[in-house]
Amino acid sequence: MTIIRMHGSLTAGLMSACLLISLSCHAPGRLNAKEPEVRYYQVIRVIDGDTFRVDDGSEKGMAVRLIGIDAPETRRTRYKEAGFYAEESREYLSKLILGKSVRLEFDVDTFDHYHRVLAYVFLRDGTFLNARLLREGYAMVLTVPPNVRYAEQFVKLARRAREKGRGLWKGTMLSGNEI
Repeated sequence: MTIIRMHGSLTAGLMSACLLISLSCHAPGRLNAKEPEVRYYQVIRVIDGDTFRVDDGSEKGMAVRLIGIDAPETRRTRYKEAGFYAEESREYLSKLILGKSVRLEFDVDTFDHYHRVLAYVFLRDGTFLNARLLREGYAMVLTVPPNVRYAEQFVKLARRAREKGRGLWKGTMLSGNEI
């Protein structure tokens, strides 16, 4: 009997909570409510051409990895060599965002296997950072499903950068089939 009463109380409590949530979503004025407030984060450190940290109130800051692009590695690891044009890419990103505020836009997956936040990043003036790095030749396309919202746009931007010899594509002998 006691178990049934506890179970019944638990069920009633859960149903009440669900009802309250449902009602709050449809409360008067809710349909005309504004979008959630846009949040900006200050960039406190640039790690390389596609990764940086923002101030989120934690000691080290939150690591952010740009979705859809891959900049050359700035340092040699046991898995990768330092890449051609890596320092130029990191410096370019630093000039664009270090000490500035950025807005993060998410896709399907929010974190990668290194626990970095995956995001499309926008400056206050509306500059789409991921796209700009590709357009100027400071990164290459890296499409990792399910985060593919801007994949087609990114391929077009990288192809144009390569055709115009911008950034890391300057003076390369690539055939054009790499992108």
